[in-house]
Order: sequence, then C-alpha cells, then structure tokens
Amino acid sequence: MNKRILLAAAAALALPLPALAQTDVAALRDAALKDDLAWEITEGLTTEIGQRLAATEAEARARDWSVKKLTSLGFRNVRIETFKMPVWVRGEEKAEVLGGSAQKLVVGALGNSGSTGPKGVEGEIAYFPTFADLQAAPAGSLKGKIAFISHAMTATQDGSQYGPSGGARRMGPSIAASKGAIAVLIRSIGTDYHRNPHTGGTSWAKDQKPIAAAALPLPDAEQLERLLKRGPVRMKLTITPEFKGDGESGNVIAEVPGSDPAAGIVLVACHLDSWDLATGAIDDASGCGIVTAAAKRVMDAGQPRRTIRILWAGAEEPGVFGGRAYFEAHKNESHALAAESDFGADRIWRVDFKLPSSAMAMGDRIVSALAPLGITRGQQPAGGGADVAAVIDAGSAGIDLQQSGLRYFDYHHTPDDTLDKVDPVQLRQNVAAWTATVAIVANAPEEIGRVEKAKP
Repeated sequence: MNKRILLAAAAALALPLPALAQTDVAALRDAALKDDLAWEITEGLTTEIGQRLAATEAEARARDWSVKKLTSLGFRNVRIETFKMPVWVRGEEKAEVLGGSAQKLVVGALGNSGSTGPKGVEGEIAYFPTFADLQAAPAGSLKGKIAFISHAMTATQDGSQYGPSGGARRMGPSIAASKGAIAVLIRSIGTDYHRNPHTGGTSWAKDQKPIAAAALPLPDAEQLERLLKRGPVRMKLTITPEFKGDGESGNVIAEVPGSDPAAGIVLVACHLDSWDLATGAIDDASGCGIVTAAAKRVMDAGQPRRTIRILWAGAEEPGVFGGRAYFEAHKNESHALAAESDFGADRIWRVDFKLPSSAMAMGDRIVSALAPLGITRGQQPAGGGADVAAVIDAGSAGIDLQQSGLRYFDYHHTPDDTLDKVDPVQLRQNVAAWTATVAIVANAPEEIGRVEKAKP
C-alpha cells in the first residue's frame, strides 16, 4: 500500500461516523414497542428482592442481582462502586387522638425522622394550613406542641406541584423543631385518597436534633382538620425509627463500549434503592428496566460511536447519595450527555433538551423520531433526574423524556408502589422513546460539546 493510500485511510478514520439513518432508528423504535425486557427487569427486581431500603442488606442483595442480570444481558465492565452513608431504619408508628373524639389515625415516619422513644409523646396540635404559615410562626411558639402542616396538591401531567408541596416534608420538620415542636405531622405529599401514608426524606438543619416526623394519608389528614374545626386536639404519637451509624451502599454500572472514546459517554440512569413500604416498582425499578432495555437494543444493533453507560444508582431516596458518589468518582471523565428515568412508567409525552449549539440538529432528529409516539418538544431546559443532575450542572448536555405524572403521586413512596401499577403498554412506549433517543445520541456525528451556563 503506498503512502497516499495510507494517508487517505487515516483521514477517513478521523472523520465522524455517519449518523444512524432515521429509517434504522424508526425500525429500532418500532421493534421496542414489543419489548419484554423492561418488564422482565421490573418484575424480577420487585419479586426476587422486594423492598430495597438504602444501605441495608436488601439493597446489597439488589446490587448482586443487578450485576448478574446486566452481565447476562451482555453488557461490559459491569461493576459495583460502593460508598458509605448514614443508615436509617423504620420502627413503631402509631398516632392516636385523645379525649372525647378518641380514635386512631394511620401514620408513616418520614425518612431521617427522629424518635419519640418507646413511650411516645403527647401534645396539643398546632395547625398550619400551609408551609408558609409554619415559616411565619414566631420563635418558641410551638414549645411542647405537635405541629401539623397541610398544603394543597393536585395531580398534573408534569408533576409540577411536587416541588412546592414538598417543602412541608423536606424542611417543615426541622423548622418546626427549631420553634419548639416535640413532633411533626404533615399531610402526605400525594394525590390519592387511600389510607396509605407517603413517606420520603426530610432534612435537618445543622445542629438541629431530629424529632419525630411523620405523614398522614390524605383521608386522615382531612379527618384531623375536621376535628380541629371543632376545637383543640390533643394527640399521642409513637414513632421509633433508628439511626444506625454509617453503612454501605453502592452504584451498579454497566457499559456498551463505543468505537470512539474521544466522543464522550452517554450516561443513562435510574435508581436501584426504594423506600421500605413497598417494592418500588414505579420508583424506580421500572426506570432501570426502561433505560437498560433501550441500551440493550442499541447494543444489539451494532457498536455505537459513543460509549453508553448505564447507572443504577444506590441510595437516591434518602438524599441522592449514589448520584453524588458517581459524580465525585467520574467528574473528570467526558460525559457527552446524561438522562434519567425516575418518574414511573406511564407514557412519555414531552422531550426537553439542554444542548450546545453544535448538537441542535441532533435534537431535531430526536424530535422527529419521537413524534410517532405522541411525544412533543418542550420549551423547558432539561435538568436530568436527581442522580445525573450534578453531571448536567457541570456542563454536560441533557435530555428529559417527560413521563405523565397524572397518577404517579397516587402511589409514590407508599405501600401501593407495587408491580400491578406498571402498565406494560405504557412501559413499552417508554422503551421505544428511550431506544430512539439513545440510538441517535450514541451514533450522532456531531460533537456534543459543553453547554454554557445561561447568564443571570
């Protein structure tokens, strides 16, 4: 071979690979509408492992299960990356109205709740119709009282009320404790009227000793509000969770190696852990099924240009420990783009982007590929799920495949988060959308550079 031919061959190798033809993407997408793998993963994880509370023996079994599953599917570089975190476990949970209207209410401790001790605590209810009302309460005004924080939350397709309503859970207990409360009750951050409390993590200000904090299901919260309209209410709460020091959690990672290491990593994520009240089918075993089934379909179609990395993050529920651990371990690697499935398994209806100008054409191809699935382009910048937010915030591109939230908060963080809540048809639509998106991103000839932060 002469020198001219060698130089021509070298130049050809240096060119970007051609984009995957839209017809090929469409074929992959449509085949995914008959996918069974996402259901197989969701069913297997929720059946064979069940509840997967962070940093417990059950979560460790889930990691081992995940490694075996991902390896058997043909992914490469399958591994566990462990990290340490505080361990919290649930205890006894009782709520009783005392006096002439004596009755029991259903209650569930919030993650990171403190304990009343085995004897419980008694106190008069101090009622706050909104989180803002609690914030406005004078210092010391809750001494010896049990704070009860309500709010208004309704079902929306984009789940947009979760953030504002969630302040009562995330910060309310710490604020109430700082004002003298001996315990805190909140109206569950949810939209159903089953007698199922919605748990979820709460955070404590530095140097604030945790007190008992729990959620009432909506029927019981409204029962308490009706009682309060009739006069003062005194209650006894017995909430006895435990902090057990530091324990081990971990992230499970698997890859589809790309042909061009310099093109960056396409990170697709979900979270492996769940709350302990149910088997975590919609939150988030189905997400792990969705992203893995999509990556498998792209892998089976041929080696992509970019490496696809699957992240089944540990310990998302109590505070995104896995997502932070992943970022610290991999922040110096080149992530072309990140995306996460962590909003159940109902149909995707919108796609949002955070792309550099160099990759806008890639975004247009994704929109075209998703249109036959009933998915439209949104106008909001993609932020990623909790476990990839740090990667995107650091300048990587992001895509949000937005799932319908109309029924998500009926089951979120409750004993009702079980396999029967996953609709197989909608699950397959998710896999089809993710397959098309990952195929286009992983094979795009464009360079997906850093995304500049918007100027304030």
